[in-house]
Amino acid sequence: MSKYLGTIITALVVVTGVVLGFVFGGPSLSQNQLDTLLILVIICGSSALYCFVVGEISRNNSQMDKLWSILPIAYAWVIAAKGNMNPRLAIIAVLVTLWGVRLTINFARKGAYSIKFWTGEEDYRWKVLRQKKILQSKPVWALFDLFFISIYQNALVLAICLPALACMGSDAPLGIVDFIAMGLSAFALLIEVIADEQQMSFHTTKKKLLAEGKELADLPAPFNKGFNTTGLWAYARHPNYFGEQAFWVCLYLFVIGAGVATYNVFNWSMAGSLVLVLLFLGSSAFGESVSNKKYPEYQLYIKSVSRYVPFKKYNPEKVK
Repeated sequence: MSKYLGTIITALVVVTGVVLGFVFGGPSLSQNQLDTLLILVIICGSSALYCFVVGEISRNNSQMDKLWSILPIAYAWVIAAKGNMNPRLAIIAVLVTLWGVRLTINFARKGAYSIKFWTGEEDYRWKVLRQKKILQSKPVWALFDLFFISIYQNALVLAICLPALACMGSDAPLGIVDFIAMGLSAFALLIEVIADEQQMSFHTTKKKLLAEGKELADLPAPFNKGFNTTGLWAYARHPNYFGEQAFWVCLYLFVIGAGVATYNVFNWSMAGSLVLVLLFLGSSAFGESVSNKKYPEYQLYIKSVSRYVPFKKYNPEKVK
């Protein structure tokens, strides 16, 4: 039970936060906000339809993965433009753009994008999931593709951008909370950049060594483990996920700075970032189940360091 205690507590906190966010809500949306939301929903719906149709025809279900980093940029700038380039909205749009550029470049380096836009390297998790007995039926997979990959993920990407929409209803000048939000969001983004670079460097070197005909166990440390335990990855199993979640949670602070959060805490737009936390709980657990099967020492890694927050350094000797 203690193994899942952290996950259970996180899930309960997230669900409670989402409920409170909608109970207390915040100010009603203005006509301009409603008009802007309609534009965003049209973009979101079109993207979901595209991802489903192209994913089913091409049998490459990473269509949404390719758009994950691009759509928030579009949403943020639509909101900023409709909000007359209010300084707070412009800052949010710039931060989201930097986030999107980082993620797009990182995904492109993995071969995800191609001139034939429907092709490219598919995320390994979809390949693994297609092997699950319950998902091997084409109709069942099509339903999974439609509701989870296409509709749910598109809706979530829209939801994490809604704090910017909530801020449209405020004329409050930039204040200390906004500057804190800027600083923390930028720091979270920096963590993502560093973690991505360290992970890319590790696996690029590992692949080169394996290409020389060596077995994994014969590679020099730390590559012989098969997974990265250097840099930030020596202190957390998913430091990139930590930065990702922190970025969107910190972006919500702009809502507080704008003065549209009830009791200076609650607003309906907090739901997106909180649900994102739930998504990463499932995603990280699934990824770790795959790594457990591939790498003998991975279970020691799980026992030695935290899932997200860089804290205690990896030391397999203390948990053997």
